[in-house]
Amino acid sequence: MSRIAPAEPPYEPAIAEALNRIMPPGIEPLVLFRTMARSPRVLAKMFAGGLLDKGPLNLRQREIVIDRTMARLGCEYEWGVHVALFAGKVGFGEVETAATVTGAPDADCWSAPERALIALVDDLVDRRTIGDATWTLLTEHFDETQILEAIALVGYYHTISFLCRGLSLPLEAWSARFPDPAPADRR
Repeated sequence: MSRIAPAEPPYEPAIAEALNRIMPPGIEPLVLFRTMARSPRVLAKMFAGGLLDKGPLNLRQREIVIDRTMARLGCEYEWGVHVALFAGKVGFGEVETAATVTGAPDADCWSAPERALIALVDDLVDRRTIGDATWTLLTEHFDETQILEAIALVGYYHTISFLCRGLSLPLEAWSARFPDPAPADRR
């Protein structure tokens, strides 16, 4: 059970508009978003600074960064939402999906640029910095705007992980679940 009860309809007009704008048609607002709606200021800032728009990385690259970040931080909630909504759109099969959680950075399912993104996430999560070898890989495949976007995505989704895990959000009924073996402490 979530530590803060999610907002329930009817929502204030500004909240309803924000939730309608962010959610795909036919999908109820996420527990995360409804919980954040308890603080309209935080919800507005979350959506305004969320890197949810189209950026310099393609959708597959974004999902690699997001899914790997969520998996490495043990955030099954957001990982599962992203896998359920985007895995098919970006061409992730069972192998790629599982590799975001349990795979090595150099797993065969990833291209060289994708391996660089995985290494970036792993460096930032494990060491809070980017190693020289990872930086070299990144600069071989990405320009400065793409690298900055990838770093910002890791940071933003680190924050999302804190929210999901800190609030003990229940998993969405329709979202994906970590494959076995999964991180020991998951939400």
